[in-house]
Amino acid sequence: MAFIKPPLSFRSIINMNVGFFGIQYSFGLQQTNMTPLYSYLGANPDDIPLLNLAGPMTGLIIQPIVGAMSDKTISRFGRRVPYFMIGAVFCSICLLLMPFSRTLWMAAGLLWILDAANNITMEPYRAFVSDKLPPEQHATGFLTQSFFTGLGITLANLTPSLLVASGLILENSRSSNHITYTTYAAFLIGAVASLTSVFYTIFTTKEYPLTEQQILHIKQETRQGIGYIFRDIAQAFQDMPPLMRRLGVVYLFNWYAMFVYWQFITLCLARTIFNTQDPNSLAFSSAQLLTGKVNATYNIVTFCTAFLLGWLAKKISPVGIHALSLLLAGLGLLALPLISNTSLLFLPMIGFGIGWASMMGTPYVILAGSIPEEKTGIYMGILNMFIVLPMMLETLTFRYIYRYVLQANPVHAIYFAGLLITIAAVLTLTLRMGRTRQPEPAYASH
Repeated sequence: MAFIKPPLSFRSIINMNVGFFGIQYSFGLQQTNMTPLYSYLGANPDDIPLLNLAGPMTGLIIQPIVGAMSDKTISRFGRRVPYFMIGAVFCSICLLLMPFSRTLWMAAGLLWILDAANNITMEPYRAFVSDKLPPEQHATGFLTQSFFTGLGITLANLTPSLLVASGLILENSRSSNHITYTTYAAFLIGAVASLTSVFYTIFTTKEYPLTEQQILHIKQETRQGIGYIFRDIAQAFQDMPPLMRRLGVVYLFNWYAMFVYWQFITLCLARTIFNTQDPNSLAFSSAQLLTGKVNATYNIVTFCTAFLLGWLAKKISPVGIHALSLLLAGLGLLALPLISNTSLLFLPMIGFGIGWASMMGTPYVILAGSIPEEKTGIYMGILNMFIVLPMMLETLTFRYIYRYVLQANPVHAIYFAGLLITIAAVLTLTLRMGRTRQPEPAYASH
């Protein structure tokens, strides 16, 4: 007998999203530490975008495929959970090994596997929230993920500074591969956080079982061979809601900008605050720690404002809230390089943190009511392709923009990122919400 998905308690929504904390802790470590880590291993600044190709490339390949596979997976653990488990295990292994890299190719190779593992977990996780919650709770569910995004990345960013402040590790103490011991400790903690948080969600939140009719339909489709995955993806592109296409244009600007920010913020602060470009100097190590604090600041704002944005999205307009949030983020980045006093750096990060909270949740609220429920995994994968395509474009093009247009100046790179996010804010105003889908009797009752 079929039933309509009941509303879940706030505690249940928290439990189902705890795993997002570990995923984002891993991403936070990458955002703050990969550029310094590559620099310690001898990378040139204009090589940094290409060395970060792993994130967008693995996302482009893995997310829609895993999304489609999770829609059609039948197992004793459920549709989405097997992907959580596999991704979390491989993510933890890569985090443990990353600081032991001796060469650029080793670090870049581990990053490819790490990002692949994160993407295997991420996409089914987005669909999992949509599976479990009725439409009226989508805003709460997805903005709860923004909350854990902010919390996870904040702690990832602050971990090295906290270790130094506690006296456990000296600020510039390094191993023989020139990588600081604070980086070793942060990645070890990240490996534990990634594994334990994802498995907490697995043990506390169960998927709704599929109906016999759904199981029969899935078996009929999968019996045709692996080609069904690519047919489903191609059909989803053909049937893509117009709202999703317009959202993809917004994503082009704001996610290109985010990748530029993550890659060049340490280099920018090293120049504007510490007046150095030498990765082997104590001042550069200080810039890396300051990057952690700056990134932690905007992520503190993210988890403090995520639930407020969710409430405003329901009460006012998800589109309007997203446009305003992106505008604040763009203005924050435009102001950041103008500040030479470290105590004032938190000011632009307030706006940037609000924008980041909205990026991680509001677009899913905007889109969730416009896609077929049985295709949730595929469309969440395609939406995240719209994230990784701009990132891949950045890795292939920005080295030339940086060298020939921005005069190889990391300060100009941050200005450029701020301008792109401001353009994304204006483009967001062209979005119109689609009609919310009606709840479907997709799951068997307990």
